Amino acid sequence: MSIKSIALGATMFLTMMAGAAQAESISVFCGATDYDLCVKAADAWKAKTGNEAKINKMPALLDDAIPLYQQLLAAKSPDVDVLFLDVIWLGMFKNNLLDLKGKIPQADIDAHFKSTVGAGEINGELIAMPAYMDVGLMFYRKDLLEKYGKPEPKTWDELAATAKEIQDKERAAGNGDMWGYTWQAKSYEGLTCDAIELIASNGGGTIISDDGKVTIDNPEAAEAITRAKGWIGTITPEGVLNYDEEASRAVFEAGNSVFHRNWPYVWGTSQTAGGKIVGKVGMMPLPVGKEGQKSSGCLGPMYFGASKYTTHPELSAEFIAFITGPEMQKMRAVEGAYSPSISALYSDPDVLAKLPFLKDTAPAFADSAARPSGYTGTSYNRVSQAFYRAVHDMLSGEADVKADLTSLAAKLEKLKESR
Repeated sequence: MSIKSIALGATMFLTMMAGAAQAESISVFCGATDYDLCVKAADAWKAKTGNEAKINKMPALLDDAIPLYQQLLAAKSPDVDVLFLDVIWLGMFKNNLLDLKGKIPQADIDAHFKSTVGAGEINGELIAMPAYMDVGLMFYRKDLLEKYGKPEPKTWDELAATAKEIQDKERAAGNGDMWGYTWQAKSYEGLTCDAIELIASNGGGTIISDDGKVTIDNPEAAEAITRAKGWIGTITPEGVLNYDEEASRAVFEAGNSVFHRNWPYVWGTSQTAGGKIVGKVGMMPLPVGKEGQKSSGCLGPMYFGASKYTTHPELSAEFIAFITGPEMQKMRAVEGAYSPSISALYSDPDVLAKLPFLKDTAPAFADSAARPSGYTGTSYNRVSQAFYRAVHDMLSGEADVKADLTSLAAKLEKLKESR
């Protein structure tokens, strides 16, 4: 072997060793349902940067991760660098999350829907970046709307009228199980989402404003809840008071509902081979309560944030920028059917081939309404519980909605400050 070859080999070896010495490793939590996609993203990041992201799988029931996070963060543990976060956890953990402003390029931040990034901004800090989008949407039987010559309804009153007409005509034609509209009115977190959608789209706010003002006691909120109460037993079965996402979805996918409010995942479940409504489903943003208001699907995305106690703040921010960036969001959309939070991907041919409904529902993602978890922080669960229990009582009883909202507002004034 020549001296030149030996020298070249030594140079290559030293270069490789230098690269290995510079490589770093961070610890990342990811959800159980998209664990494989996180691993794929970590592999792509390692191939690009040489750095390693060790992926830890979270519990199957996401809320079971909260005590683990609380323990790690209370101990200021450096054992976790990047956390996978539900949007309603951001207020709870805001004091333990790194400010990503200045660590992620502003152009990368601006590529996401403003509403989604906005939910990750608390007290002037950007504490998390969206991994993917989730928002309440309206599914409907496009074959039945076409059959009866009905357009997509733009307001809740138009939806109710269309639902009632088609329901009655289908029943008269022999389908006695048909209902006009199914949604979620069980006393649980899902009702907080459904009720916020109704109230916000009617100009009634989102329970508590970003500055901490309790806003729920207003005529628009009362009107929205009263409207929904009138649906029960007319276009919606009495059983809706015990419906969650899955119970209501079962009615729709059995072919027994004209309209159905749910999350984007229902697009995939409703199109499963052999199903009763395959090829018969349309999707649209939720209606508005009044002209001039916005469709206000409840915001339900997942985020990545960095622990304040990480010993690798810059590297953690770099990984978050990568896994929430366009390349990885496209991968998630194409391979996992996750809706992107980056608006440019809503016109990407590969994404639309997998998720064709995105081209018609982008406004729903842009105009979404957030639950008041940012301000309420650790009190959010108590605030939400008080809200959905009160709304459930309003929907199921004979109570005066306006009086109940006044009582609820007084209760929330106390709960919001126990954070």
